[in-house]
Amino acid sequence: MKFEDLDSEKLKRAIFAGGCFWGVEYYLQKAQGVILVSSGYSGGNKDYPTYKDICSGKTGHAEAVEVVYDPKKTDFEKLTKLFLEIHDPTQVDRQGPDKGNQYRSAIFYLNDKQKQTAEKLIKILEAKGLKIATKIEPSTRFWTAEDYHQDYYKRKKKLPYCHAYKKRF
Repeated sequence: MKFEDLDSEKLKRAIFAGGCFWGVEYYLQKAQGVILVSSGYSGGNKDYPTYKDICSGKTGHAEAVEVVYDPKKTDFEKLTKLFLEIHDPTQVDRQGPDKGNQYRSAIFYLNDKQKQTAEKLIKILEAKGLKIATKIEPSTRFWTAEDYHQDYYKRKKKLPYCHAYKKRF
């Protein structure tokens, strides 16, 4: 099943990058209304990138997750708020010990409504005094990461080391 095929009136998609994709995947999988989360790469200039390519820092991709959700049970705004609360959106090109452009914080919007929602939420956080580093970027193709990156914390039976929930809204 391809994520591109799922964006319809019945299911919607969102793409977020917040450091290592494992932690973002872990928390978003738990959100009400989320059907599927896949770790991968977005925002770069190389087709069919591999993890090794991404780690070079030369492709422009960020480690990201693609979320498929049921709009009858949740919406883009709720998921974006959660995303901005499960990582530190003030860190530039890093998250915890992970450093580099591939670990940047970004919301890859799929349409104007998503862009406007992301801009609104970032303005709310900035009004609270946070210096937000999260970029709002138009979506490019999402490339699914290698199988060993999928459901990482679920398979390893561990908790994220770079991500933790912090109420911001």
